[in-house]
Amino acid sequence: MNYDIADLRRDYAGETLSVESAPASPLDLFQTWFAAAREHETQDANAMTLATVDSQGLPHARVVLLKQLDDKGLVFFTNYQSHKGSELTNVPYAALVFWWPTLQRQVRIEGRVEKASAEVSDAYFANRPRDSQLGAWISQQSVEIPDRDWLEERKQRFEQVYGEQTVERPPHWGGYRVLPFLLEFWQGQPNRLHDRIRYRYHEQDAAWSKTRLAP
Repeated sequence: MNYDIADLRRDYAGETLSVESAPASPLDLFQTWFAAAREHETQDANAMTLATVDSQGLPHARVVLLKQLDDKGLVFFTNYQSHKGSELTNVPYAALVFWWPTLQRQVRIEGRVEKASAEVSDAYFANRPRDSQLGAWISQQSVEIPDRDWLEERKQRFEQVYGEQTVERPPHWGGYRVLPFLLEFWQGQPNRLHDRIRYRYHEQDAAWSKTRLAP
């Protein structure tokens, strides 16, 4: 079946973005944009596409949720034994993409990835809803399973095991921190002449540079 989607398009008219107006630190600009996204996007402002590569160099992408943001980088949580976990073990680099349609903004991020500390993972896990805590034990993420009943049976089993006890964090579950070395900010503009500002980190100088890119 063929679908005619060639005419699906949108006119953009967002705020302007320039090298002169952009702050020296890309993380400062990201925090400003993220705060605006939380205010204006109706749902999932913290949703981001996470792209990794496997040992054969094949790319894989999926949507995860940003859960912590600080001066070091961006943190998400997952099962270390999942496909993305094994990929990050072999190739500890990743790319992120945020898309905020209401604000007509996109942010691309590339960086090195490291596991968050046990203290960070424990603190976040302790604040999760109990059902989500149990879910980290129930789901053997990315493993093939026979049917939905398999999950429901494991759910009942773990609910019986823990009862009213505190659910501890599984050793195979925790956080990853993306340490950016490149951030690109895209602001939609009329006639497809969008604003694009790219930041790149230079280790020798321990400083960020910023340049304007053609749309």
